Amino acid sequence: MDEINLSYFYKNRYLCNANSPTMNRNGHRHEPQNTDAVNPYYHGSSALFNRFDLAHVLTGASKVKFGYGVYLTSSFKSAAHYSGANKEATTHYVYTVEIPEINEDNHIAFKQPVNPKIVRRAENKLGVSIPEKKTFDGKDFRKFLAKHFEEQLCLAPFGENDKSTYQLQGEKLASEFLISVGVDFITWPYSWKNPASGTNVCVLDENNIRIIKVEQVDLDAEQHFIAGSEKEVQI
Repeated sequence: MDEINLSYFYKNRYLCNANSPTMNRNGHRHEPQNTDAVNPYYHGSSALFNRFDLAHVLTGASKVKFGYGVYLTSSFKSAAHYSGANKEATTHYVYTVEIPEINEDNHIAFKQPVNPKIVRRAENKLGVSIPEKKTFDGKDFRKFLAKHFEEQLCLAPFGENDKSTYQLQGEKLASEFLISVGVDFITWPYSWKNPASGTNVCVLDENNIRIIKVEQVDLDAEQHFIAGSEKEVQI
């Protein structure tokens, strides 16, 4: 499988806009600003690290189901459970992290209409009209963008690649595009049956995550968190 060279796409399409508030004149993202408005979330992993890196986006559950980014949850138990996604792993860690405050102008949500301001920013930068039905649900909005970029990639001179490669790169480009129009997060309920029980978050820019604490945990045979097993780890 040939690896897609995205530099051509960045230079000739939408993501290298020098007027974007999240890009500098060389087309590189500015580092996110510090903020006092932060909320704690959790991330489960079998790997021990001191910073998040989207280069490893597929090394956990190996899916981009909710967007291309780092997945967090407000549930410690859920994070512990997902630390067991790699069945061959013998160690499990839960990262307590904080992120900037989520508000109506910087996120899209599954099964929720997209803020009209976000839609307008996306249309203005993309240069196309987004079908109204694709704005009724944040999931459909994200998928529309990913499909749009996937189709553009298929037209660019990258050589032969299978469909899954284009799909993944389409999702990656969609996330970078969302960042460029001020969208930093994608959210959905921890439990669809009880949405008030908590929130899951896809953080599109890993630089927006600050690790507060790391704890090693034990899981039972069904990959569930064993209460009282957590032990803080220094990184």
